[in-house]
Amino acid sequence: MLKDQDRIFTNLYGMHDRSLNGAKKRGHWDNTAGLIADGRDNIIQKMKDSGLRGRGGAGFPTGLKWSFMPKESDGRPAYLVINADESEPATCKDREIMRHDPHTLIEGALIASFAMNAHASYIYIRGEYIREREALQAAIDECYEAGMLGANAAGSGWDFDLYLTHGAGAYICGEETALLESLEGRKGMPRMKPPFPAGAGLYGCPTTVNNVESIAVVPTILRRGPDWFSSFGRPNNAGTKLFAITGHVNTPCVFEEEMSMSVRELIEKHGGGVRGGWDNLKALIPGGASCPVLRADQLDDAIMDFDWMRENKSSFGTGCMIVMDQSTDIIKAVWRLSKFFKHESCGQCTPCREGTGWMMRVMERLVTGNASVEEIDMLFDVTKQVEGHTICALGDAAAWPIQGLIRNFRDEIEERIKGQAIAAE
Repeated sequence: MLKDQDRIFTNLYGMHDRSLNGAKKRGHWDNTAGLIADGRDNIIQKMKDSGLRGRGGAGFPTGLKWSFMPKESDGRPAYLVINADESEPATCKDREIMRHDPHTLIEGALIASFAMNAHASYIYIRGEYIREREALQAAIDECYEAGMLGANAAGSGWDFDLYLTHGAGAYICGEETALLESLEGRKGMPRMKPPFPAGAGLYGCPTTVNNVESIAVVPTILRRGPDWFSSFGRPNNAGTKLFAITGHVNTPCVFEEEMSMSVRELIEKHGGGVRGGWDNLKALIPGGASCPVLRADQLDDAIMDFDWMRENKSSFGTGCMIVMDQSTDIIKAVWRLSKFFKHESCGQCTPCREGTGWMMRVMERLVTGNASVEEIDMLFDVTKQVEGHTICALGDAAAWPIQGLIRNFRDEIEERIKGQAIAAE
């Protein structure tokens, strides 16, 4: 269990002053110039040593991602783009950083941009986040006035500008290359890779795209040392992390906790337990809508980290759990997700454009039971034709919840089909 002195986000619930002065009192912006004076290679090495993996869902090692940026400029500028397009259903953690602790993100952006030789960074914020944008913009203005941004930022000798861009509320713009397209003023449609953003990203220049939380934890990791950060969680799943619990729990919340704790402990300690007790638990989606659903009997000894979830055919994602009790119609719940992914597909790739609609319509009939048992395998087969055959991962995200449903709740689907057939007779 995480102790208070080990928390990175000290104002997660907005109980304290979120201004620059308040942030300084809580230990942020402390000797930022000294951290930058450590030099690029040292900063990147420390990030690698800390074991920080991307907090946006994919879990790619952050230090390694930074090291892909060119060491010497070929004349093109470099950019850091911060992905604040938190549009994954049930994911609601980055919003708390931007609302209540924005200076962690701004200071992180300065240090990370220096490490990647970028004089400018863009924060791309979700269209629905109005108050968050206002809080973040106020914090950025404050930093410019105090000399923390702009020429000779924070007295470091590094010139750095930070821009905040407001999206229009499209899920697809959370995908890094679609985000770059949108940032450049075009339709948010994913690009083919290669070239990867580190070679040709924003405006054709070397770019790294990172999640809000991945950047906001950087200053604290450098201050307290990579060994401190890697002391939490299991190997390869290091650090503290913002989690969220929503759904059928007594106290839905966002909280900071160490990685690799048991799912049951997290739900009981922070979520106040499952509504009606642990035995009333039916299913869990571990980290945002695209993670395959797990059955209650798989969760008694489940560990909340990247590796355990992968080994058990789900995914850790953003660490924002959806808890479902026995009252849930699990087939209808997954149908609702497939409807979301169909609506948010950009339509560029045929398997996703056609497949998401096809999967949604079959799911619709499974909800009412107006289908044949053979269609279950056919549906699973279609998800496999969509998964891995599209430019970006939206096709995979649409396929995984359905695969998880068929793997873990097939008996329920068959029962409903048979029940409907009997009723029809």
